[in-house]
Amino acid sequence: MEIIFLLILISLLVAAGFLLAYLWAAKSGQFDDDYTPSVRMLFDNELVEPETGTEEQTSK
Repeated sequence: MEIIFLLILISLLVAAGFLLAYLWAAKSGQFDDDYTPSVRMLFDNELVEPETGTEEQTSK
């Protein structure tokens, strides 16, 4: 029974370590995206041609 408590304690310590590592990475700017804004203008959207209205619409 003591081993279960020890394993739970160790797993909580490991989880806390991962949480602290994530918070440290987020605070230090690890997830900031510096690359995408510089190339965003290179990806132009396709132009959508407006409908000319030459097609007749049939109603049912």
